[in-house]
Amino acid sequence: MSTPLSATALVSALTAEGVTVVEHTGWRTHNRNGKGAWGPVNGVMIHHTVTSGTAATVSLCYNGRPDLPGPLCHGVIAKDGTVHLVGNGRANHAGSGDADVLAAVIAERAALPAPNQRNTDGNTRFYGFECVNLGDGRDPWPEAQLDAIARTAAAICRAHGWSAASVIGHKEWTSTKIDPRGVTMSSLRARVETLLGEKPATTTPRYQPFPGAAWFKNKPKSPIVTAMGKRLVAEGCSAYAEGPGPRWTDADRDSYAKWQRKLGYTGADADGWPGATSWAALKVPYTGGK
Repeated sequence: MSTPLSATALVSALTAEGVTVVEHTGWRTHNRNGKGAWGPVNGVMIHHTVTSGTAATVSLCYNGRPDLPGPLCHGVIAKDGTVHLVGNGRANHAGSGDADVLAAVIAERAALPAPNQRNTDGNTRFYGFECVNLGDGRDPWPEAQLDAIARTAAAICRAHGWSAASVIGHKEWTSTKIDPRGVTMSSLRARVETLLGEKPATTTPRYQPFPGAAWFKNKPKSPIVTAMGKRLVAEGCSAYAEGPGPRWTDADRDSYAKWQRKLGYTGADADGWPGATSWAALKVPYTGGK
């Protein structure tokens, strides 16, 4: 049993494992802790979303449904391998499952019993990651996504000192679910085991995590702004007469609006203020803190 990772520790663990992370506004305090316990934690649960499209799926998992409030997981793993963090704390993802399965996960046994009970609250005990997939057995699982699933699970296992046996599918927790369909948990656990036998992929993330929409509106002075500007120039979206430099200016906003329009955004969605999805697509190199 382990104390859940803090939001900062989770991001650090993921990025050190080579995961590209997008932090969505408010995710660090977005949870269902008022409805039940969060922790001690024992493992990582993998799901499929039965949806397509990253933006719509992230919105659904953040906000939830009328019958099931969000967050519906801790992170959404997109087809391109980007992990979108939407919750920190208790999340509505696992539901009730089998106490015998939990006991096997705690003991880190390689073989799990078939679930036949719904007598244990999994939302207390498992980190949950929803993977964008229709779950029809035909929708493909790109290599980038499979790699990100394994790295995400490995990062959390490494942080807690768990083995790959601590990673399970929703279908292994309860007989009422079939996810993740189209990929075997044995193959995912094999990937995690391989990663855990290696050093973390990198000590720093490859790309700069999204610093939040409000951060830009405070007109920051940061190397992140310079790195962003250089990427905008490289993408042919420059409105700079000189620079770019570290201080956020109207030229940065005008350049970013060009980028948003290049991505297909229009109107208020192309106002030049960075959002999580367009930021992830820009792939700004990691420069450090804010």
